[in-house]
Amino acid sequence: MKLSLNQATVKRLTLAEAVDGCVRHGIPAIGLWRDRVQEVGIKTAADILRASGLEVTSLCRGGFMTADTAEERAAALADNRQAVLEAAGVGTDVLILVVGGLPPGSRDLPAARAAVLDGIGALAPFAAEHGVKLAIEPLHPMFCADRAVVSTLGQALDIAENFPAEQVGVVVDTYHVWWDPQLEESIARAGRGNRIHSYQECDWILPLPADVLLGRGHVGDGHIDFARMRQLVTTAGWHGYAEVEIFNQQIWDADGDRTIATVRARHEAVGAASGL
Repeated sequence: MKLSLNQATVKRLTLAEAVDGCVRHGIPAIGLWRDRVQEVGIKTAADILRASGLEVTSLCRGGFMTADTAEERAAALADNRQAVLEAAGVGTDVLILVVGGLPPGSRDLPAARAAVLDGIGALAPFAAEHGVKLAIEPLHPMFCADRAVVSTLGQALDIAENFPAEQVGVVVDTYHVWWDPQLEESIARAGRGNRIHSYQECDWILPLPADVLLGRGHVGDGHIDFARMRQLVTTAGWHGYAEVEIFNQQIWDADGDRTIATVRARHEAVGAASGL
C-alpha cells in the first residue's frame, strides 16, 4: 500500500515545506488542508504540487452541515462549494467531509443527521460538475456532539448510498472506526458499492489528553491492528494510499523532517509485517 502524508501531521510546515519533505523522503503523495492552500492561493498551490510530481490524495475539509437556520445552512453550502473549487484547483478528486455536530442547544440527533443528508444532496451535483467526490468521514462517537453526528461507517454509508458512488462515498479512518463491532461488514459493504474514497491511518493512544482531538499517535504506538485494517480495506477493493493524518501537540511540536521520516518508517514496518 502506497503512502500519503496528510498535512495535519506536520501542522507547522507550510505547503511548500511539507511538499519538499515528502519529496526528500520518497513519499509519493500528500493530503492537503484548506488553510494551507488558502495561505498561498489555489494557483500557487497547484504550481507547487505540479512541480513536485506528488499526487494529491484529498483535501480536508468540507462539511459542518448541521446548522439549524436557513442563513447558516446557506453559508455552509457556499463554503462547501468553495472547498470543491479548491479541491479541483489543486488536483484532487476527493473532498473530505466532517459533517458537523449538534447545533447549539439542540439534542435532536435525528434532525441533525437529516440536515447532513440535505446538505450533501445540495452539494453533490455541484461537486460532480467539477470532478470532485465527497467522502463522508465518520468520527468516533466522542465527537458526536460537536464535530460529527455520523459516528460509524454504517451510518455514513446509509447517507452515501442515496447518491451515485462516483459522487459520494466514505472515509475509512482507523482512529475513528477501529472499535466498531460492525467494522468488517461495513468495510465490505463500502467495497461492494465502490464507496471507499479515502483510507487514513493513525493510532489510538492512551491516556487521552484534555483536548481529545489531539489524542492520535504514530502508527504502531497504540492499540490498532493496522495489518488487519489494511487487509480489510484491500480485500474490499481499496488499492489507493494510506494517508497518515495525526493530530497530536507533541508531534506538531517536534521537528517536521523527523516526523516525516517516522511516518515513512512506521508505514513500511506495517507493510513488512503484513505484506500490504
